[in-house]
Amino acid sequence: MKILHTADWHVGKVLKGRSRIDEHRAVLRELVAKAREENVDAVIVAGDVFDTSAPTPEAQSLVMPALMALREDGRDVVVLAGNHDNPQLFEVYRPVLGALGIHVVGAFRRPDHGGTLSFTARTGEPVRLAVLPFLSHRYVVRAAEVLTGTAAEHNRDYAARIGELIGALTAGFAADTVNVVTTHGTLPGGAFGGGEREAQSIFSYYFEATAFPSSTQYAALGHLHRRQQIPGPCPIWYSGSPVAVDFGEEANTPGALLVDVSPGRPAVVREVTFAQARTLRTVTGTLEQLEAMDVGDAWLKVVVEEKPRPGLADTVRELLPGALDVSLDERFRPVRAAPKTSSATRSPRELFRDYLSSSGRHDDQVAGLFDRLYDEVTS
Repeated sequence: MKILHTADWHVGKVLKGRSRIDEHRAVLRELVAKAREENVDAVIVAGDVFDTSAPTPEAQSLVMPALMALREDGRDVVVLAGNHDNPQLFEVYRPVLGALGIHVVGAFRRPDHGGTLSFTARTGEPVRLAVLPFLSHRYVVRAAEVLTGTAAEHNRDYAARIGELIGALTAGFAADTVNVVTTHGTLPGGAFGGGEREAQSIFSYYFEATAFPSSTQYAALGHLHRRQQIPGPCPIWYSGSPVAVDFGEEANTPGALLVDVSPGRPAVVREVTFAQARTLRTVTGTLEQLEAMDVGDAWLKVVVEEKPRPGLADTVRELLPGALDVSLDERFRPVRAAPKTSSATRSPRELFRDYLSSSGRHDDQVAGLFDRLYDEVTS
């Protein structure tokens, strides 16, 4: 059978105040066209469908038709919640989209209650697909309790508990079935794309590649925006994002993965790229140099090598309509005495780090844990 593996759509993403809905529409059309062209049997969307837990009606009205189009011709479509998605919203979608043959998993489910899907591919192979959506650090224990029916040992770390859950979801894998796992999370050694949510990508959210049993023929991951393979006991891949999410991802090549797999054989993976995703570029120069540049339709971060003057940013945007971020080269920035800032103008993260430093307790891991907690409370 042939699988189209995609993730990290981030529909609804706004870049420096500029809507990207038209770009997402074009990219999702290209994704659907690729599914038709390759005549894939299943599509896995491995999380972060939306950019926010409260997607706008416009974002939802773009995603739903795309999922239904991917479902055409009897393809199996599986969608799981990522750390940007709202798991409760996905559970609302679940019965409605399920009636259309689209499998939606927002929260952890027992293997016999939708956590492990069993179906027959259009090509006739029996399939076992274990689905584990993103689990916040504070909910992993609850998920383990649902699975075992007993109180989980609270001294186990996140990685061990995720391993237990994957082990339970994959227990039914057999030699005569196509065995696939999909989840959304961070594996050690993975290269970050640049736009991931840091507080939910740090050490305490890592789990090991060894969590996937050797009986797995393909592990379809979401969360890291750079397309890449991770070493492990089976083929483990991040599909990457079909768009560059922010300027930290300029070097990424947007696309997806095509996976050929049959019972008893490791998957064969092929990368595909998308032409409709707009390039993100950082350009530097004087106004004369910027005017001479051929930047196509790229979104731009512009660094100007000239002295500051009124209207300079507006002049740059007239020369380069794709300029979303305009700043001065540091050599031309005026030097001013740093004003004293009150706590009212500083972020909670900055204040907490100041507290750690002033009390002689600074620790990067503690600061990272604060970031994670703050992100979970405010997201």
